[in-house]
Amino acid sequence: MDSLLLTVVFFVIGWIISAIIIYVITKLFEQKEGIGTAFLAALIGVIIYALVFYFLGGLLAGIVAGIGWPIALAYLYEMSFLRALAVAVVVWIVSVIVGWFLPTILGPL
Repeated sequence: MDSLLLTVVFFVIGWIISAIIIYVITKLFEQKEGIGTAFLAALIGVIIYALVFYFLGGLLAGIVAGIGWPIALAYLYEMSFLRALAVAVVVWIVSVIVGWFLPTILGPL
């Protein structure tokens, strides 16, 4: 399989898994938005991290993205920043656990 195609396949699989995790966690936090919002939230999280990593690199990218993604969640789900931060932390924890059971070639979800 071509490496670009393989990358796209793993990205899509990771995106789907991430969106499902976000959807379930936001439902546990009593949010009303549907799966489409979860897909958008997952995509925005990847874009924020990729852009920050491209321009700043390394650990700083994780820190900035760790602030930027909850801001995006707060906007998408119309919730406070602190609630969005709590959702982001729970999503991260669940993603790490799922990553142990569904390891990917590209790294954590």
